[in-house]
This record gives sequence, C-alpha cells and structure tokens, in this order.
Amino acid sequence: MLARICVGLIILGAIGVGAWLYARDWAPARDKFPTQGVSVTADNGAIDWATLAAQGADFAYMRASKGAAFRDPSFARNWREARAAGLRYGATLDFSLCARATDQATRFITTVPRDNAALPPVIRLAIDPACTVSPGRDAVLSELNTLVNLVESHAGKPVVLNLSREFDERYDISSGINRTLWLERNFLPPDPDARKWVMWTASDMRHIDGVEGPVRWDVVAP
Repeated sequence: MLARICVGLIILGAIGVGAWLYARDWAPARDKFPTQGVSVTADNGAIDWATLAAQGADFAYMRASKGAAFRDPSFARNWREARAAGLRYGATLDFSLCARATDQATRFITTVPRDNAALPPVIRLAIDPACTVSPGRDAVLSELNTLVNLVESHAGKPVVLNLSREFDERYDISSGINRTLWLERNFLPPDPDARKWVMWTASDMRHIDGVEGPVRWDVVAP
C-alpha cells in the first residue's frame, strides 16, 4: 500500500513539473495572434533588449510610475534600450486608489517624454493590497476621468485601460469609461462577446531569454 502511495506521489509530482515547464514556455499561436510582446518593470532586472527582440517580442510596455510617489527606476533605461533594439515601446501607469489623480498624472508626465513614435499610454487598474481605502464607484470614475484626460493631453493620443478582472468587478470600469481595453486572463482569451478588447495579457508566468522571468506576455487582438 505504501509503495502505491509513493508511486502515485511521484506521478503527480512529474505531472506538476511537466505542467509548470509547459506554462513557463507557453505563448499563444502566432497564426492567431501575430503581434506579441512583454510588460516589464524594475522587478525584471537588467534586460537584454536585443535578445528579447530576437526571441519574438514585437513590442514592450514598461512601467513608468505607480501612484503619485513611485517612479520606476528602470524606466528611462528600458525606454531608451527598447527603442534602440527596434521594438515598439510604450509606458504604463499603475493607478492607485490612495492618491489623487492630478498627482498621479504629474508623476507620469514628468517621467515619460512626449514621443510621437511611442505606443498609446496605458493606465493599469488592479487591486493593490497595500492600499486599503475603498471609495465608491462614482468617486473612482471621476478620478479616472481626470487622470485619463491629463495623460492623453500629454501623450497626444488616447489611453488604453489595462483592466484586471477584480478591479472591474468592484467598479464596473468597462461600462463607465469609453476607452480601449486591455484584459488579463492566463492561457484563455477573454470572452469576445463580453467586452471588446484590443490587448490581452495571455500569461503572467512566461520565461524568455533576455529578461529575468516570469514576465507578463501580451498579445494584440487580430
């Protein structure tokens, strides 16, 4: 009996390792999603952008700021080197419920140079466990509209809202602000009938040469 249990545990372990190895290398098929890329932050360390481009990244979004106080220390280098490697490049702002929209916009605007060649700026909306305030939906939509207008005025192009499922379930952002959506769901594309989306984070656990993994691997809707 003990021998059978041990064998069973070994088999389960092997299956688990195999699933993890598959997940860390997985990316959507190129014939269905031709344009694919990464989202990175300072947490990914120093990035070899030429290697990353050779591994199939067509574009890169890099975090510029978070809330009103945090400027990503790797942003300037990533911005410069991604452009030099020939990737399309864009900046993200991690929205915080704990800071005023005007202050968050100021941090982003003073971090990201205006660049007509850059991709549309992205505002990422996700629940931050470190921020314990819970404002009402009307207050959140009002602050977001202010932030969107300020960032768009600086960038000269419409923003994209990178919307986590948890944030949207709490505040129903997708029906409150009419902007292009970037959704998140590991391995399975978002329901095309539920909300129109143009970008999808297909995996937040991919490992790829040129960057310390895991990274968020993103695709553009065909």
